[in-house]
Amino acid sequence: MRALPVIAVSWIAGGVLILLFERIAPRPRYAGDDLPVSKALQIGLCQCAALLPGVSRSGATILGGELLGVERKTAAHFTFYLAVPTMLGASVVELYQHRDALSASNLTTIAVGFVISFIVAYVVVKTFIDFVGRYGLKPFGWYRIATGVMLLATLFLG
Repeated sequence: MRALPVIAVSWIAGGVLILLFERIAPRPRYAGDDLPVSKALQIGLCQCAALLPGVSRSGATILGGELLGVERKTAAHFTFYLAVPTMLGASVVELYQHRDALSASNLTTIAVGFVISFIVAYVVVKTFIDFVGRYGLKPFGWYRIATGVMLLATLFLG
């Protein structure tokens, strides 16, 4: 129960930071495939902010990219490119750790699951990138603030 007020305050603070960073981000200087390696490395380092509880990895990299002068849609694409090796590595490790439980019949199930997951992920990521490209992360900032306020209200009034 003691963690809930901390979570609520971090949601509110994170929402305020999102709104602030969206406002102070410079005009984009980099877009599309024109992203220099140095900027890609800097955006990758922005991912480290996600080590803090309540910080979204994709949010940190998109906002970091914007603050570094990268077009919002390019930063959103890049954040998902950054996730692919991590998810692939985690999947390989998971399959390796459970290799004894796998049989030939599991391979069909895994293949079907992979194809369906890929299709759903493609649609969701494309929709998210289009949304972020059009509206930025402001709606997520306001969402975090509203959710944090509602949680605090529930804790103190309920």
